[in-house]
Formats: sequence, structure tokens, C-alpha cells
Amino acid sequence: MTLTKNHSAIMIAASVMFALGANMLTSNLAHAALGGTTPPMQARDNAALRVLGDGTVRVRSSVDAGGTTINEYASRDGVVFAYAWQGPTMPDLTQLLGPYAQRYRAKATEQFNESGQLHASRIEQPDVIVESGGQMRSYVGRAWLPAAIPPGVSPNDLR
Repeated sequence: MTLTKNHSAIMIAASVMFALGANMLTSNLAHAALGGTTPPMQARDNAALRVLGDGTVRVRSSVDAGGTTINEYASRDGVVFAYAWQGPTMPDLTQLLGPYAQRYRAKATEQFNESGQLHASRIEQPDVIVESGGQMRSYVGRAWLPAAIPPGVSPNDLR
């Protein structure tokens, strides 16, 4: 059976939407949305904390229900300015991106419709940048707010 280009595009777009929200119902971790304030750690969290540079950045690493490691980058005052992820499933980008999720989805769909490529995307807007890529069982990505990155930290530090 041969699929038409439109049918294939619809199926792939549906897969993107599914991947964006797949972990929403199964994740037991509390993450602040990008630009929000990081929630306090709970005893049941499987998170590890570390500090970057001179202590201006706290990194909270956790593993979601799908086995993906998510690094949450927060400034000293607790504002989440970036996320990075790597693992076998896509994290819940709707939760992580918060108010930026809808624009990301629209731009990612637009980018897919133009290129036909689903394996990698870079959506760059003045207030948020999202890079996501990989293939089945091997996803990697990061999202950050360029204006909120503390001095002394670069996007290359976000892994």
C-alpha cells in the first residue's frame, strides 16, 4: 500500500503531537515551565542537584517515566531558563516549554511541511530557542531563553 504525500504528512504531524505530550500522563516529576520558578524538591523526586560556575546556576537532573534524563537549569533566584534532555523517549515538551509550547509546535509543524524532515529541528525565536532531534529510542534536545541565561553561562553549557 502506498501512502500519499498528504497522508504521510498527516501521520507524521500526528506523531509529533503525540511525542510532545506522550509523557504528560505518566510523569511523576514536577517541572516548572520554561521561564517559571522551579518547584521545591520532594522526597519522592529522583532528582540530583549540582551547581555550575560560581553558584549562579543550579542544575536539577531527573529521569522521567520514559527513561529520559532531563536537566533543568535555574538561576540563583529559581527561574528556569533552560532544559536539556537525552533518552529513549521525548519528554513532555508541553509541560517543559509552558507558554512557549504552542508557538514551538506551530513552527515545528511549519518547518516539517517545508522540509519533510522530522529527525531534527531548530526553532529560533527572539525569546526562545528549541533544538530537538534524534530517532526512535534516541532523542536529544534543549530549550532556552536567550535573555535569561546568566552571565558566564553559554548555550554550549546546556547539555
